[in-house]
Order: sequence, then structure tokens, then C-alpha cells
Amino acid sequence: MCNGVRSGQIQATARTQSSIAISDDGIDWALFNTSPDILQQLKAFPASQPARHLRDSGIQSIFLLDAQIDHTTGLLMLREHNKPLNLFTTAPVKEDLSSGNPLLSVLDHYCGVNWTEVNLDGDVINLPGAVSVDITAIPLTSNAPPYSPRRDNPVPGDTVGVLMHDRVTDKKLFYAPGLGEIEPAVWDAMMQSDVVLVDGTMWTDDEMIKAGASQKTAASMGHLAQSGSGGMIEWLDKLPSTTRKVLIHINNTNPILNNSSAERALLTEHGIEVAEDGMTISLEVDT
Repeated sequence: MCNGVRSGQIQATARTQSSIAISDDGIDWALFNTSPDILQQLKAFPASQPARHLRDSGIQSIFLLDAQIDHTTGLLMLREHNKPLNLFTTAPVKEDLSSGNPLLSVLDHYCGVNWTEVNLDGDVINLPGAVSVDITAIPLTSNAPPYSPRRDNPVPGDTVGVLMHDRVTDKKLFYAPGLGEIEPAVWDAMMQSDVVLVDGTMWTDDEMIKAGASQKTAASMGHLAQSGSGGMIEWLDKLPSTTRKVLIHINNTNPILNNSSAERALLTEHGIEVAEDGMTISLEVDT
């Protein structure tokens, strides 16, 4: 896929690694996951840089859904923040970022962090930067990072999804870039939501093996493949017709990145979108 884009042999748009930000005023923001590409993403998003004073940032809080490298490395790029980062994670995620991949210890030598534990008992969280949005964390069946002592034996909290409820518009969005199984609590959140942003990592479970990129299956890494029986497409088809369905966190082996592929055409037939950099989703009141 990457070679096809560079050589112009396929119709595709280059993408950075997955992070999203939410706001209720367009000035202050809450960031979900900090990808290794965070500096590029912030430069491409002027709203995140209000420049009210030296080293200002619109990012008021950060919520990490897991401790994976592709969702946490960007913390180091934010190390020169003018005050400690407001960081929200579960206890298992903090443990992995304090030991196996000790990013938090490194940040202590720079801006530091103010850590808030995210529990899994259904409590509502209101993040600085988006205080009118109620956030509920939902534990997901996925996998812990390779450097975690819980790799292949994950515990609740190693990976979470979030249900976001905008109290102003009464609209809901469910976000889960790492999702290995549609469990009852996950399905309930998806059914409630006006928009779902869910795991689009791989088209087939053995995709990386067939491509010669890895010996790992999608399932072993904690991702539900899109195609096949019980795949993500089958689940998304069960949602109400009014639900906006978007795949996010897409691996560069996935043929849906090719705009002209049969796989992309199939998604279009099923009313499923593919996320791309700069995508804006507004949860507005029905008129």
C-alpha cells in the first residue's frame, strides 16, 4: 500500500496514525491517544494552536485508551508543554507506561503529568477541553502491549473504548480503535450511538501473514477483522440505518486504503466510511 501511494500506482490518501480530539467550543480540546505523528497532526490542525501565550496549546487533557506504542509515543513530543499534562488512563495502562515502556518517568524530567485514574464501573468522566461531553469507559477484549507482563493475558482496563454523550445536543459517539470482540456492553454502546468510530485495522485475520509483514493474526493483536463471518462489517450491518459508521486505525496492509479496491467498494455498499486525516464529525441537534 505505501509503495503504491509513493509510486502513484494506486488511488489512495496517505494517513498518519490514529488519534482524535473533541471539543465543545472549538478552542480547547481533549485528545484521545497520542500517536507518534502527533506533531504533524497538530501542525495540520490550526485550531489546536490558539497561541494565547508562549508554548500555548489547545490540548487541555489526554485520554489514553491503551498503552500501545502507536497510541502513546506522542506523549514525548508534548514534553515541552508549559504545565503538567492532564492524563487520564486506567491503572493497567499507567502500570505499563511506568515500567515496560516508562514514558511517564521520562516526562517527569520535562513537563510531568497530572494523572487521573479511569475506572470501569460506569462513572462519567468530564475531560478538560470538552466539559459538556460525558465520557464513559468500557473495557474491551483486546490485548496488552508486547512489553506488558499481561501480554496474551490481558485484564479489564488494558484496552478500553469510550462512549461520549454530548449533553448539549444529546448525541452520542462510540470510539474504539482497538477492538477484538463485540461483547454485550460494547454492542449496547454501539446501539446507543449516532456515530461509531471502530477498529478498521485489518480486512482479514491472516492479512499480515499473507503479506509477509508479520506472523501475527489480527485476533492475536486484539483486532476484529472486517470481513468474514462475525467480522466488523457483519456487526455494523446490524446497527440502525441512521447510525454513521466509520472505520479507524487502519493498517497499511489493509486493501480498504485503496480507493479503487473491491474491498473499498464493498464498504461503500454497506454504508461504511474509512477515516482519513482531518475528518471532522459534528454531533449537531436534529433540525
